[in-house]
Amino acid sequence: MTASPIRVRFAPSPTGYLHVGGARTALFNWLYARKTGGTFVLRIEDTDKERSTDAHTQVILEGLTWLGITWDEGPYFQGADSPRHRADAERLLANGLAYRCFTTAEELDAERKIAVATGRPYRYERARWALTPEEEARRLAAGDPFVIRFAVPDAELAWQDAVHGRISFQGRDIDDFVILRSDGSAIYNLAVVSDDIAMRITHVMRGDDHVSNTPKQIALYQALGAPPPVFAHVPMILGTDGKKLSKRHGATAVGDYQDQGILPAAMRNFLALLGWSPGGDREVLTSDEMIDLFSLEGIQGKPAVFDTVKLEWMNGQYLSHTNADDLLPPVRRQLERMGVEAKGRDLHALIDAAKARSRTVLQLAEQVAVRLDKSRIVQDDERAEKLKQKMGPAFRANMEMTTKALEPLAAQEWTPEGLLETVKQAAEANGVKLGDAMQPVRIALTGGTVSEPVNELLFVVGRDESLSRLRAALFQLGLAE
Repeated sequence: MTASPIRVRFAPSPTGYLHVGGARTALFNWLYARKTGGTFVLRIEDTDKERSTDAHTQVILEGLTWLGITWDEGPYFQGADSPRHRADAERLLANGLAYRCFTTAEELDAERKIAVATGRPYRYERARWALTPEEEARRLAAGDPFVIRFAVPDAELAWQDAVHGRISFQGRDIDDFVILRSDGSAIYNLAVVSDDIAMRITHVMRGDDHVSNTPKQIALYQALGAPPPVFAHVPMILGTDGKKLSKRHGATAVGDYQDQGILPAAMRNFLALLGWSPGGDREVLTSDEMIDLFSLEGIQGKPAVFDTVKLEWMNGQYLSHTNADDLLPPVRRQLERMGVEAKGRDLHALIDAAKARSRTVLQLAEQVAVRLDKSRIVQDDERAEKLKQKMGPAFRANMEMTTKALEPLAAQEWTPEGLLETVKQAAEANGVKLGDAMQPVRIALTGGTVSEPVNELLFVVGRDESLSRLRAALFQLGLAE
């Protein structure tokens, strides 16, 4: 017997932005589809009409596109399939597997309050609200509103999870849940099962916060006469403090990391390693390598930690190996956001000079801006301030020494080789280490302690601008009139 072709889906709700957890789920599904030669379906679950917006849908699509996650079918919109959802609910009702419930929200709320007051957990009891056929017919004729509830079978509801192994629930512990609202719209559990059956989804890979939904959905698959898919519940993502990732940990939306200068390839690589191990010690992987190595067995059952320091380190690895042509568009985008005019300027040399020492495109753009924008005010970062304090009076003395040595150089002598030799001679003549002579210059020109070699930095910034910044720094230090 030939196995069914693999079909997976990513089904976000357009009630917010594309967060890193959702992006990781989409990536795992995409990798599995590409690894198996299967189909990756994108379905927008927009049945929450009050909170769903076209703007959020667009942001989700843009986020997936930026990450390089391409879909083979869709985007389908769940709301368009409401007639099928209602038909499935009516079929369950006709087969005696679901029933009409006329209980009002006020009546249910009163029952919950009684349960709380008596210290017992609230349970919806089917027998408590059951109506005789005659009473049901009377209320239908009167036009009383009702919902349709699924009659959860009193049986074991179990599955072999591809990540966690066998998971089992007892039907008797699950309340009869609503599948169709009084306005005829489907509740999540029915809509998602109906859609997955219609779209022939073979594997459902999603966050393990959905584990509690799975027994309900398995019961619905069985009631609708369809085999359930393979379920794989991936671990949640935590912050470095061990708590569920949230806004208190910083950015959680994919678009925020794009704005901060993370490359899509680096973000893709980083997300893939959140809960999945390719084996061995390798961390920096191309998309083709991730596809080749990906497997459901490689997904780990324990929560993953979102470490922004590691993300920036990985991004730095990608930056250093990406050619300037590919970095030009994101760098120009960041420069434009910073208000730096770069139109018509060749940025290749500036990008190549700074990329290996940058962790994000934003940092890279800031370094390019420092070298490009003569009106830009150089501000010292935290490390620069610490170094100034550590060096004490020597910091000012060494900057003055180097500035005086550089000032006599003519424009034609302002070359990387000539600049290095000039600073070397000045340092040797004054008994100063070359590094101690160079660092004050680096800070005066960039505001930081990391850059390309200082002689190359001086050359890139140019004679007039370099001397102008050195004199401005000396003035701030009280050494110039």
